[in-house]
Amino acid sequence: MSGFLYFVLPALGGYTLTSLYLLKNPHVLHRKKRTAFHCTHISHRGGSGERIESTIEAFEHAVKQGTEMLEMDCHLTNDGYVVVSHDENLLRQTGHDVTISSLKLQDLPLYKERLDVTFYAGRYSSGTDRKFALLEDVFRKFPEMPISIEIKENNHELVQKVSDMVKSYNREEITLWASVDATILKDCCNTNNSMPYSFSMKRGVVLLLLFYSGLLPFVPLGESLLQFYLIRIINRTYIPESSILRNKLVLSLLEKVTMRKSLFRHLAARGIQVHLFVCNEEEDIKAALDVGATGVMTDYPTLLSNYFCRNRTQD
Repeated sequence: MSGFLYFVLPALGGYTLTSLYLLKNPHVLHRKKRTAFHCTHISHRGGSGERIESTIEAFEHAVKQGTEMLEMDCHLTNDGYVVVSHDENLLRQTGHDVTISSLKLQDLPLYKERLDVTFYAGRYSSGTDRKFALLEDVFRKFPEMPISIEIKENNHELVQKVSDMVKSYNREEITLWASVDATILKDCCNTNNSMPYSFSMKRGVVLLLLFYSGLLPFVPLGESLLQFYLIRIINRTYIPESSILRNKLVLSLLEKVTMRKSLFRHLAARGIQVHLFVCNEEEDIKAALDVGATGVMTDYPTLLSNYFCRNRTQD
């Protein structure tokens, strides 16, 4: 036994020291990713706290406020149009219990005049534009704006149409594939591997396992961006449907496990951006930046712009 420990302990100690060194100096093994965009100000659903979510008016307003990336979700209508919408079923957004895939573009209902802000309980937004936007209209209007497109449904036709549109508007370098579902994200990347992509939920778990095992500094990563909850907003500004996420002990453990400054710094040093969401109060913006986020996603682009302006002035 003593002979075994004689060899194992030095090896384990050497591995730990090497892993820690490479965690802080990833350039030794990895070339830093050079994406065509680096965004600190990201507007969730186009800034759904200040205008009706995912409308052209919301996107225009966010851009005027200085946002550097628009985040959105897409679905396919029955007649083949790619529509920007967070939900496939339109009950929450319009009051009509119908799905986008069951309707033709011309039959899509209007958004409600007053719409709840998902990540800020008790808050609502309104605006003059209540029409669902086409992804193509967004591309035309904001040709140089980085856009994160989340695909929520396993629909290859949708993925193919988004990919074709990205290519036709020559914006592969500034359009991000995003999905929590690893199967969907794999289809996205297989369809168009020229576009950068984010971590799926499954890959996020793998990332944490690699980090805590000390293997992360040795493993190549294909992703260009990590988008994740700022845990502290859950049950305060965002009330989740899942009962397990309402458990304080679970949330406390989740925060300790995921909100690791050393992990985020390592990713940033490898050129992988970290966007924490959805930060709708100044204290949350500060918390996200303090823990190492390279970018902050918000429903309130004016709030975020004012925060950055004020703090840069103080610096």
